[in-house]
Amino acid sequence: MEEVNLGLYFLSEFVGTGMLVLLGCGVVANVALTKTKGFSGGFLMVNWGWGLAVFAGVLASAYSGALINPAVGIGLFIAGDITLVMFLVSMAAQFSGAIVGAVFVWVAYRQHFDEEEDPANKLGVFSTGPQIRSYGHNLLTEIIATFVLVFIIFAFADYGDINVGVPGGLGPLTALPVALLVVSIGASLGGPTGYAINPARDLGPRIAHAILPIKGKGSSDWSYSWVPVVGPMIGGSLAAFAAPVLLGFGA
Repeated sequence: MEEVNLGLYFLSEFVGTGMLVLLGCGVVANVALTKTKGFSGGFLMVNWGWGLAVFAGVLASAYSGALINPAVGIGLFIAGDITLVMFLVSMAAQFSGAIVGAVFVWVAYRQHFDEEEDPANKLGVFSTGPQIRSYGHNLLTEIIATFVLVFIIFAFADYGDINVGVPGGLGPLTALPVALLVVSIGASLGGPTGYAINPARDLGPRIAHAILPIKGKGSSDWSYSWVPVVGPMIGGSLAAFAAPVLLGFGA
């Protein structure tokens, strides 16, 4: 394992996650808020927006290996690909970057937040929520969706050159397989919960929603907030244990 500069490592994850959230929550704002150009663009537009947000976030965090997700980080830590210190530093950077990215979404769409009357639509820009609230089922959905994400990332790694967390050997298109994977997960498994599959992506913007002076914003739904944190961390951990067996690592 190469020695890393922890300051640059933090900055890389901070910038990458900030870019991820800025573009990801941005597409939700464009679809959900009143009088935007993309209003009512639909869930598939959101899926593609988040996939391309991942693409940009991965490219912006090349130094750290583009974890930009604590669920990916815990999987790589369990697999021995990153150290405990790297995992903890990356998480601090990811949550910080996610808050900042969400703040910039609010800045960009501030007039539209003011025009929007439904507090649920405002919260939905920042964080996920279930269509049918059932904490056990919602948790299971997040576990399954994140398992798929992290498991397939390990499968990508099995195909060749990999630094820390993403497939290599494709130059600037290195991020494309992960981006397409996120689109697929959203289209296939995103319906029940909105597919957080990333604790930083959900909790960071939820914190931003709580602290920003958003007109008529309503509750930040803290009673649900643990689901998109715990579920992805369990899913990422299970993928790390399953990948060596099911993908035949070392065979």
